Amino acid sequence: MITVIGSINMDLVIQTDHVPEKGETRLGSTFTTFFGGKGANQVVSIARLGKEAQMIGACGTDEYGKMALESLKKENIKTDHVFTFPDETTGIATIIVSNGDNRIIVVPGANNRLTPKEIELVKNEIINSEMVVIQLEIPANTVHTALKICNEHNIPIVLNPAPIDRFKPEFIELATYITPNEMECISMFGENIEQALEHYSNKLIVTLGDKGARFYDGKQHIFIEGFKTDPVDTTGAGDTFNGSFAVALTEGKNIEEAVRFANASASLSVEKKGAQSGMPSFERVLRRLNLEI
Repeated sequence: MITVIGSINMDLVIQTDHVPEKGETRLGSTFTTFFGGKGANQVVSIARLGKEAQMIGACGTDEYGKMALESLKKENIKTDHVFTFPDETTGIATIIVSNGDNRIIVVPGANNRLTPKEIELVKNEIINSEMVVIQLEIPANTVHTALKICNEHNIPIVLNPAPIDRFKPEFIELATYITPNEMECISMFGENIEQALEHYSNKLIVTLGDKGARFYDGKQHIFIEGFKTDPVDTTGAGDTFNGSFAVALTEGKNIEEAVRFANASASLSVEKKGAQSGMPSFERVLRRLNLEI
């Protein structure tokens, strides 16, 4: 089983042809609600690929929280350790989608109530996992606690360092794999991405959007190209990558194979609106891989 520790949100999505500038008002074309949160997205990606998955997170008892939990259960995700807080709202993400790209503002709500105390309560669930996937839409001290537990019990962990403003340097040595995009990598290590990759060989995997991803294998820089696609909505593509990368690793793939699998999965995810709507099945990913070989 793969355990995801992280955020649960409701995504409020506005589609527009023109993103407003400062002080400007623009008309949008559509408004839609989707289930989201980087944690929930990643656990759905894992479950869609047929892997047993559980979610550790927090939400309110409001309607958004009830809907989000029901949605996870429908994906056959274990939700026994999602904590609910009656006095808190479920996390919200406001997403502006324009010309296939997105801009996101997150209000954490109950996600900020997932503290080290809750992580200690579910410690046994964490140490009985094949792998743990975690991101930074929950408090930094909570992430640190989870990383230390995994490190102490030799549980491999994929750390997706987003949003980057919650990243702490001490996370690096505790994580097995770190998966920033280019801008996040520069924020973490400076402009010289090559040097960072060489320093953290087979640990640091830098995602490059539709161009694919790269890492350093200890001898050479490895670039794994992305897959051609016609994007509709890129929301959740990175989360799909991370969930798929974790699945491939637990299935015995090496890093290069796992990144290629994750690239194919992410390319499929952008072909529908909503972070979770386009997340593919294992069979769809294999078909895309076969078409590109």
